[in-house]
Amino acid sequence: MRYPKDYLNKIICGDCLEISKNIPNGSIDLIVTSPPYNLTYNLKNSTGNGMKDGRGGKWANAALQKGYSHYDDCMPHKEYAKWQRDFLTEMMRLTPENGAIFYNHKWRVQAGLLQDRQDIVSGFPVRQIIVWKRAGGLNFNAGYFLPTYEVIYLIAKPKFKLAKKANAHGDIWEIPQEMKNGHLAPFPVRLIDRIVSSTNAKVILDPFMGSGTTAISAINFKRNYIGIDISPDYCESAKKRIKQYQSQIKLF
Repeated sequence: MRYPKDYLNKIICGDCLEISKNIPNGSIDLIVTSPPYNLTYNLKNSTGNGMKDGRGGKWANAALQKGYSHYDDCMPHKEYAKWQRDFLTEMMRLTPENGAIFYNHKWRVQAGLLQDRQDIVSGFPVRQIIVWKRAGGLNFNAGYFLPTYEVIYLIAKPKFKLAKKANAHGDIWEIPQEMKNGHLAPFPVRLIDRIVSSTNAKVILDPFMGSGTTAISAINFKRNYIGIDISPDYCESAKKRIKQYQSQIKLF
């Protein structure tokens, strides 16, 4: 297998769809990612909970209400779904026949109806849905109960297999969010540790790297990582976090 050596264990700043064009077919064993938080919700274009009334709980004074500086959170939903399908198509090109994508994407209610992401994932080889049960939050909509979980789609190539004994895990993972991370909606390290340790992947890509959690998890299990993010701020933050983490583990 031709691994993209120039990218290994680096954070690359730029558009993941553009950067990935330089990565060879089938050279990424595992992709673990979630679209940016405000794109996941497409919050500024939301007809559900949204942030339109200025209430935001944890996000009340956060950049989320104003949108990221390098992401478009006003994208019409059809355009957003097409962008994500194009993204998944490109990620499928990067994975070999024994590779997989763990794609985290929260469902939401829009105009009184559930968006279950079938307009994004239909047609892709979704092998399983993993429910990530996290802590609750705030719900300003009296029309439905407080959401307390997110969904991770296991999109697997035909020869993908879990690491030995990993199939003993259930498909509901109760792991709380990390509240001290500077990112607006970070993956918990424990969540990514569960994914990484359940595979034999040598190279792991997160095309929406954010604060660098996927890289931290890769380091935990002595795997190689590639991180991509379009935000220079998050790229710098991730690099600093990774460097600090590597310095800490060298002390023990």
